[in-house]
Amino acid sequence: MPPAAKLRGMRHVLIPAAAFAVLLGSAVVVAQTAVQPPAAQSTTRKPGDYPLGPDSLPQDGVPKGRLEGPFAFKSQIIANTVRRYWVYVPAQYTGDQPANVLVFQDGQRATNPKGVLQVPQVLENLIHKKDIPITIGIFITPGHRADAYPEDLGTSNPNNRAAEYDSLTDAYARFIVEEMLPEVGKKYKLTADPAGRAIGGTSSGAICAFTVAWHKPDQFRNVISMIGSYTSIAYRPAQDGNPMVPGGDLYPTLIRKNPIKPIKIFLQDGSADLDNAHGSWFLANQQMLAALNYANRTADAKKLPGPRYEVKHEWGDGAHSDAHGGALLPDILRWIWSDAKK
Repeated sequence: MPPAAKLRGMRHVLIPAAAFAVLLGSAVVVAQTAVQPPAAQSTTRKPGDYPLGPDSLPQDGVPKGRLEGPFAFKSQIIANTVRRYWVYVPAQYTGDQPANVLVFQDGQRATNPKGVLQVPQVLENLIHKKDIPITIGIFITPGHRADAYPEDLGTSNPNNRAAEYDSLTDAYARFIVEEMLPEVGKKYKLTADPAGRAIGGTSSGAICAFTVAWHKPDQFRNVISMIGSYTSIAYRPAQDGNPMVPGGDLYPTLIRKNPIKPIKIFLQDGSADLDNAHGSWFLANQQMLAALNYANRTADAKKLPGPRYEVKHEWGDGAHSDAHGGALLPDILRWIWSDAKK
């Protein structure tokens, strides 16, 4: 089946019991199912079952890239925090030409060899097949408010995640553009073309990725959003003379009432996603899609010059889990860079 056909419909295939998410304070925790080989799957599909395909698994004859890190980094923009990051360098990278860039939030999960995202492995396979350009992956954890990053944190969330990821300010975008890219660029030649840069994440990492592109479309044009938290996690009421702080549920309004930005975005969510005091995740993602389509439709009707949002989406039947997004990731990356020179 061609990639475009795979993206159009819901996948009716199986992995073990789907991961779930629970609300913990003001942060959403995403659990991951372990990678299972296709042969281990039952023929009876359960909601939320999305196995990884061959493009997400090690393949014979594919040159191995290297995953460097973790490295510690202390931001000046997001002060009093420390985080870790990893850099994936494909075997085909020579440094002769600038490489495309994929920045992925929650790097501790994106690089987890037992998880369902398998982002470095997907890059390795797709670059080898020339389905996407040579791409360097940068995988970053949220910040942790401490002098040193905890050694025992594993794939859990650092304590500054919600403050960074769910905020609608430009602080995290500035951190990526002014600090993280220059840091990695000291060693590797990275493209400065916003069309050659993609940023993605899951849950609060997804809205964080969108916020970077929203504030810096001159730096990032491509967004990968899985189970995005376009909800009111960051909302704080006005009090003690301080103004109200909006949450991510404001984004559909901002999209509808602002000029179109040159952003290409893939939205994924599941009908059994979270529904709690912060909002309904599935409804919030549908509101994002509706707002993006409205903006395009209105601009077309008024014959307005300028960009249009490029949007693709896939709704499944999963819960707050990385599983469906992980299964879709190879096709998402093919679509993101479908017009790029390979």
